[in-house]
Amino acid sequence: MACCNNRADLNDISQETKNINACCSSGFKLDVYNWLENIPEVGNRKKLVEVRFKNTRKLFFENVNDIKLIEGDVVAVESSPGHDIGTVSLTGELVYEQLRKNGFKTNGEFKKIYRKAKDNDIEKWKQAVDREKHTMLRARQIAADLKLNMKIGDVEYQGDGTKAIFYYIAEERVDFRELIKKYAEEFKIRIEMKQIGVRQEAGRIGGIGPCGLELCCSKWMNKFVSVTTTSARHQELSLHPQKLAGQCGKLKCCLNFEVDVYKDAQKGFPNKSLPLEVEDGTLYYVKLDVFKKVMWYSYDKNYAKNLTPIHVDRVREIIQLNTKGEKPGKIIDEIIDEKVEFTSVVGQESLTRFDNKNKSRKKKKNKYNKNRNKNHNNRNNPNKNPNKSKLV
Repeated sequence: MACCNNRADLNDISQETKNINACCSSGFKLDVYNWLENIPEVGNRKKLVEVRFKNTRKLFFENVNDIKLIEGDVVAVESSPGHDIGTVSLTGELVYEQLRKNGFKTNGEFKKIYRKAKDNDIEKWKQAVDREKHTMLRARQIAADLKLNMKIGDVEYQGDGTKAIFYYIAEERVDFRELIKKYAEEFKIRIEMKQIGVRQEAGRIGGIGPCGLELCCSKWMNKFVSVTTTSARHQELSLHPQKLAGQCGKLKCCLNFEVDVYKDAQKGFPNKSLPLEVEDGTLYYVKLDVFKKVMWYSYDKNYAKNLTPIHVDRVREIIQLNTKGEKPGKIIDEIIDEKVEFTSVVGQESLTRFDNKNKSRKKKKNKYNKNRNKNHNNRNNPNKNPNKSKLV
């Protein structure tokens, strides 16, 4: 559906209602579940409403005219200049929680909601949206002709069609004064240039991640924290760039999600850089199983072969013996069994339960066939079927 990725489905808006609740109640980018929907607003605070526009852009507006609004209503809001058209995405008490989360001050100045969108407003909005793709392609061509090291990622027209936001990506500072003049002459509108990063571009475009779910940057993330390979090292992940990179080409944001858990789990672990001196030779650290607390060592410093798993407690003991100048003859006190065992965690039977069922079904089938043959023989032989002889 169009509204889930870009804008509301403009063709579904009728004269009687401007509602698109069926389409926009869930599933659009940066969706928020209003778990405070039935709680009435308290105090004399400003009546604020969250309004979403194209893709991930959301703003807060003041409902000065006390218009009865629900999520999904298409409204005309104040802009500079003119007015813009957006969709109400959140109302009620949860709006103020969103303000605190995003760092807005409730006592500040907010732009106003003028009215629910009329048919004339919707028609202009449709025409503006239809121009966006052609404008983006033409804008890219103009930027290429001027040999500017930048990329026009997206174009968003204002609801009244008098202004457009050009989202661009550039690694270096770009002087686009000449570019704005060209755009104004070409498109006959007010131009606003807004720089975004590759992560924001991925959030605006959307997509499916390697986990099989929608990208976090397009679903719920609105703030991006820097990601480094240190997070991957803490989680003992492969440092292969293709495996760590996301759709945007940068390191995956999800590398930061669980790194704190791994850091806490590794507190008190022995120093990985210290080799272990034993009677058989010297052991060098290769890898670590954080939650099993098992460290893997190899006798070869350059190649990981013939790996030996040692529990961290035993590693600590060997290091203490080495500091005293002693070399233990026995590396591990207990054999670490790496065999995977399947256990029933949901109250099911063993993995062979299907084989048993097949056997029981086979027995039932054979019994059924014997009874069927027996009944068939009785029908053919009336002497063996006393009921049949009486009927005759």
